[in-house]
Amino acid sequence: MERLIEQDNFAGMTINERLFVAGLMDSFDKAVTENDREGVISILKKVNLNSETIEANLRSIFKD
Repeated sequence: MERLIEQDNFAGMTINERLFVAGLMDSFDKAVTENDREGVISILKKVNLNSETIEANLRSIFKD
């Protein structure tokens, strides 16, 4: 279940912490397992990650 979280509430959290608090961990894991690059991007944007951080994580996840 996705939760609405204010952007400031993510300050100082790791990506996994953000995903957990936002209720997006299962959706994120599913997107990764299904190689759903656009789904991963969408989820990471929901937890207020910037473009550079998202790109770095995509390279790591999908071994680009």
